[in-house]
Amino acid sequence: MDVKKNIAVSNTNRTKSIGYKNFPMVPRVVFGKGSFDQLGDILLPKRRNAEAPVIFLIDEVFERGDLIARVPLMFNDKIIFVSAEEEPKTQQVDALVDLIREEYSELPSGIVGIGGGTLLDLSKAVALMLTNKGSAHQYQGWDLIEKPGVYHVGIPTISGTGAEVSRTAVLLGPNRKLGINSDFTPFDQVILDPDLTKGVPKDQWFYTGMDCFIHCVESLNGTYLNAFSQSYGEKAFDLCKEVFLGDLTEEESRDKLMMASWHGGMSIAYSQVGVAHALSYGLSYVLGVKHGIGNCLVFRHLEEYYPAGVEMFNSMMNKHRISLPTGLCKSLSETEMDTMISVSLSMKPLWENALGKDWNSKVGPEHLRRIFQQI
Repeated sequence: MDVKKNIAVSNTNRTKSIGYKNFPMVPRVVFGKGSFDQLGDILLPKRRNAEAPVIFLIDEVFERGDLIARVPLMFNDKIIFVSAEEEPKTQQVDALVDLIREEYSELPSGIVGIGGGTLLDLSKAVALMLTNKGSAHQYQGWDLIEKPGVYHVGIPTISGTGAEVSRTAVLLGPNRKLGINSDFTPFDQVILDPDLTKGVPKDQWFYTGMDCFIHCVESLNGTYLNAFSQSYGEKAFDLCKEVFLGDLTEEESRDKLMMASWHGGMSIAYSQVGVAHALSYGLSYVLGVKHGIGNCLVFRHLEEYYPAGVEMFNSMMNKHRISLPTGLCKSLSETEMDTMISVSLSMKPLWENALGKDWNSKVGPEHLRRIFQQI
């Protein structure tokens, strides 16, 4: 079975509207077991003075763990523990920015995000909003940020989202779920320490890993596909197969999934995701379903778009004995269902990547309604 067999798209059929993107990559990255302990040395030259703190946004699951003792606090640095139980919100970004501005007279020397995709996206958004006026929801969209953010560092503690390398900070806003997509969004520094992913619950490990796998399937089968995105997407796809269908040790699995997440994020940086992510955004906006499991809930019903990918996904679920919840959309009101559909259909670049420029002639509200009713 070859999910990549349908990706040979001729130049004449490929979408041309995006042109050639000149996008930023993460300029500095450290990979390796124990590399977290280099954080203090990395931050030291970025500290402007003793009054300009480094703010650490850390997943609250680490509040009573050994990791906190290793955080290189100096001067008036501050740790803010954040719950990752819900998707990150624009109002949450605004609240964190207000808190920092009220407590410190100087702009922070840096923001460090430690956690999964929620913490990484929050950290990117907070770094941006400390230097840009207004509310975070005003910048949901493409290339709306006007000024560079403060120096920001991303340290993932779970692998799969690609948030550590992407140019977007995905947030739930008052009207939609959409990222702050800009050339200023990517981290200035990333630390990839596979040891930090030890102890992740199996279901969360699977859901987040499937976010990466679905990234690859959507990118490799999209109309935006090009040699750049294909090279990263194929590598990430092959690593996902090793991790979720192979026979690796736990250590090998941690290393390879962290690399799959990085490559998967790079693949969509120069292309786009597709149908599963568009529908997952609607699901998340209305029901608050977290991104990883939301993609899984949707993807298993998308055989018409990604038949080989869905078949492989089912094999991965069976191998790891993962059971997904059912009946989530059963009791939705008509208004809630309409909102879910509207949010999903608003993700135009995702639909265009999946179905081409004439995507809106191929899919409509009733079709999406039938898919959601199965979830």
